[in-house]
Amino acid sequence: MSRGLVLACVLGLQAWVPAIAQENSVSAWLTRLHEASKHRTYTGTFVVSAGTQMASAKIWHVCEGEQQLERIEPLSGTPRTTFRRNSEVLTLFPTAKVGIAETREATSLFPGLLKSKGADLDEFYSLKTMASERLAGVDADVVHIQAKDGLRYGYRVWSEKKTGLVIQLQTLDVDGKTLEQSAFSELNMDAQVSSAKLNQMMGQTEGYRIERRTTEKTSAAAQGWAMNGGVPGFKPGGCYIRPVALLAGASGKTDTSMQWMFSDGLATVSLFVERFDPSRHVQVGAADLGGATRTQTRKLGNWWITAVGEVPAGTLAVFTQALERKK
Repeated sequence: MSRGLVLACVLGLQAWVPAIAQENSVSAWLTRLHEASKHRTYTGTFVVSAGTQMASAKIWHVCEGEQQLERIEPLSGTPRTTFRRNSEVLTLFPTAKVGIAETREATSLFPGLLKSKGADLDEFYSLKTMASERLAGVDADVVHIQAKDGLRYGYRVWSEKKTGLVIQLQTLDVDGKTLEQSAFSELNMDAQVSSAKLNQMMGQTEGYRIERRTTEKTSAAAQGWAMNGGVPGFKPGGCYIRPVALLAGASGKTDTSMQWMFSDGLATVSLFVERFDPSRHVQVGAADLGGATRTQTRKLGNWWITAVGEVPAGTLAVFTQALERKK
């Protein structure tokens, strides 16, 4: 979800208000929104609700040039603090004195709506402007991004009028029902957030055992896999090898899992492939993880395939059936 040069940010902010009234291109609108939102400094309380599940977190976000920093503290559940510096992510668990360090795509940063540029979004989605509303103390433009087929979900987006900062996002099923909502319940866009202080806090790991989760870039072909068909609009992205801990016995052995990512520019699907383990891989079929996230599993020979994504169950089934072993 673009690197965002300062010039692009300035142009995006200047063009925001007329663009929402004049631009019907989903791709152009989302690109402008993504650039404008990404370069804001703010603090706020963010709430995610999905069915009966609800979670909230405090967010501090600052941008200096092309560097983005965030501090996220959940307000419920296991105490932890997550720091993000561009693609570097560090999560500290103060009770256990453990830190998890990893690298994630910059698209995982909030608002995380636009997954890639150059996608054929207008072929699969349409954009409809709705009446403005006031949320979290700010005036917001509202748009409805409608899916043109039943293979992906729709979205309703509230963005602050002057800057384009996303303040509320709903994921809608094929019937227009809200599956999941993310929103600021409190937002301060004039906050004084210090990047130096966030960097200093991120570096305060004394007394923590830091575990680094590594990934190795690869290709599906190199691992012996290919897609026979697939879902229209979803293009292959990154492919990685990740370590997987084996729970059998106390040997501490590890295996590897391949993660192959696909996106249509809004929705993403990840295919995980690992060797079949009857002690862990039991249930074949579809599962609902709550909200908009679905999974689909399939056994193929000695391999176990898991598809995960915020898409309809039928879309995941197409992905798992289309994946083929080539060697």
